[in-house]
Amino acid sequence: MALRFSANLSWLFPQLPALPPRLEAAAAAGFGAVEAAWPAGCPAQDLRAAAERAGVRIVLLNTPPGDQEAGEMGLAAVPGRQAAFRQGLAAAVQYAKAVGCPRIHLMAGRVPQGADRAAMAGEMETTFVENLRYAADVLAQEDMIGLVEPINNRITDPCYYLNTPHQAAAILEKVGRHNLKLQLDLFHCQIMDGNLTRNLETFFPLIGHIQIAQVPGQHEPDSPGELNFPYIFQLLESLGYTGYVGCEYAPKGDTLEGLGWLRSYWESRGLQRGGTSKATE
Repeated sequence: MALRFSANLSWLFPQLPALPPRLEAAAAAGFGAVEAAWPAGCPAQDLRAAAERAGVRIVLLNTPPGDQEAGEMGLAAVPGRQAAFRQGLAAAVQYAKAVGCPRIHLMAGRVPQGADRAAMAGEMETTFVENLRYAADVLAQEDMIGLVEPINNRITDPCYYLNTPHQAAAILEKVGRHNLKLQLDLFHCQIMDGNLTRNLETFFPLIGHIQIAQVPGQHEPDSPGELNFPYIFQLLESLGYTGYVGCEYAPKGDTLEGLGWLRSYWESRGLQRGGTSKATE
């Protein structure tokens, strides 16, 4: 089965000033789904209206990052910020319901400034597990999926708490909730561990969403880099992956001109632009 791709509106079409026009541009490019980080400043009704006009699904949103001026980037694992996490979760659920989005990335957050990672590890894991159990119960009431994403601490964010799929899998096992899944960004996974074939095979039962970008530049999949995306796409198909593949990369130039890799994928699978079967057109 051919893969389904989602345009990350926080990264693609950066020349457009707001999420609704970016969504419309994604639809015009052939995407049937979009995702975004926390949509600060964009009323839910505006994004929903744009999605309905374009016939596009909104498939993933983040929880709010917290106090970014204070260096926060998520709150789920940050000790002492439990109340703020719950408040942000409630806001994310309300927004997701309003736009019909079934998945929320529960951002773990950073090791607090000035703190030692090793010294904080136990307390942060306990906080994360407790917050994830709370979130899972809230999300279950809305038939939503919660996601946790490892972010590399070698290049992207040295202070981020959740860094590898192995760490995420161990935490998900401790949490023990079926509506919490792994959001596996192959950019971060390659930087932290590589071994993508085995990691995808090993963690496949836990995966609820995948994101892609070339390594090390974090640009288009067909830009120069370490990852062989035609092979990876074939692997995901062979594994039977039916979720979305989020395009979370920084375009090297014009977003539309940089989508040749996606048009080539659709053509190689006998699909029309947008991923629909030519036989059904």
